[in-house]
Amino acid sequence: MFRLPIVSRIGRQLARFAGAEQGNIAMIFAIALVPVLGFVGAAVDYSRAVQARTSMQAALDSTALMLSKDLSSGTITTSQISAKATAYFNALFTDTSALPNVTVTASYTASTSMGSTIQVNGDGNFTTTFMKIVGFPTLDISTSSTSAWGLVRMRVAMVLDNTGSMADNGKISAMQTAAKNLVDQLSALAKTDGDVYISIVPFAKDVNVGASNYSQSWMDFSDWDAANGSCSKSSYTSQSSCVSNGKTWTAANHNTWTGCVVDREQDYDTKNTTPTNGNSSTLFPAEQYSYCNTASSAYLQPIMPLSYDWTSLKSRIDAMKPTGNTNQGIGLAWGWMTLSTGDPMNAPAKDTNYTYKDAIVLLSDGLNTQNRWYSNASQIDARQKKLCDNAKAANITIYTVQVNTGSDPTSSVLQYCASSTDKFYLVTLASQTVSVFKDIGTSLSKLRVAR
Repeated sequence: MFRLPIVSRIGRQLARFAGAEQGNIAMIFAIALVPVLGFVGAAVDYSRAVQARTSMQAALDSTALMLSKDLSSGTITTSQISAKATAYFNALFTDTSALPNVTVTASYTASTSMGSTIQVNGDGNFTTTFMKIVGFPTLDISTSSTSAWGLVRMRVAMVLDNTGSMADNGKISAMQTAAKNLVDQLSALAKTDGDVYISIVPFAKDVNVGASNYSQSWMDFSDWDAANGSCSKSSYTSQSSCVSNGKTWTAANHNTWTGCVVDREQDYDTKNTTPTNGNSSTLFPAEQYSYCNTASSAYLQPIMPLSYDWTSLKSRIDAMKPTGNTNQGIGLAWGWMTLSTGDPMNAPAKDTNYTYKDAIVLLSDGLNTQNRWYSNASQIDARQKKLCDNAKAANITIYTVQVNTGSDPTSSVLQYCASSTDKFYLVTLASQTVSVFKDIGTSLSKLRVAR
């Protein structure tokens, strides 16, 4: 066909070239051809090998991070690391034509200066196309990735509804079981004291900050003094009637206060501003709430500041009793205060060698019913939304749980306050609370993983 004459002509030209004697061109060309092809081919092969190594590195990075999350959350055990590493890598690595056989190994170190670490190594052989001409048929490609956790420390405030309706349908006991399990789950992440701190904030309409704090500078007794005392004429039982009739009102000794406080002045009720004597609006108003009396059968338990005394934390949870009306906002505000340094809760100072993740877990079984100013849910919710906006802006991660075993509507304010849609949980059976808190614990554990 038409191709034969062309082939014939090329053959004749090559024959003439080979027979030429001018400058021994054929010999020079033959000698030069191999190294030229080697250099050009080396550039091509090297470029392809670098691309394959980059793909392998990306897959190893993801594998190491996924393994560390699995280990820290308890999804896998240390004996499963190698098999899981290979499975993750094979699912992630796509450049199998360049590196068809990559050997993956993984090693786990429980405690180092970096915290706990997983190192994943990958080894493979890249088959060359051009470099084989100069004696390099394959290139060894090896790389590794290390994932560390433990440099991230965690502080979690558990804000738990202790209102009267929690007595129904087994809600209080289910919450107590779930909360204690969460303490166990999070405490298992701690390698050393201080890696994980937890606070407990029981709430109803008020919170109990502890009657022993009656002399603290951050307390405001102005309203309490007016409501608790005696008149120089016993027939007058209120400060206003006593004073208006020219008599002397003597406030009760503050050591008779039972420990509860109401919401701070607006807008400090939506912030974690440190209280100062020079600004009375930043102080915490005392109230002689009947359920804060230790003689009450439904005694509202005091707040427990950040602690890693796991036994004491669980004992505080066990002691909770259902009582009073619902004010999620004051519970949330004090949950945030327990995560804050300075008065009144004095969270431990943060070590600059670590990264910290702060979180609040808020559980409530109903809609807001009462706070210092309102008995209207929409008005109370509006204050709470401002508080949630401020807390989230301060990098507090908020989980919210609504235990709705009745016919209440889904809480819009709890949905709003959650840091993301997957951090709001709707529970329709009290027994579901345990599994929900386990999910929250798993999510919290992943916050401690650092790449």
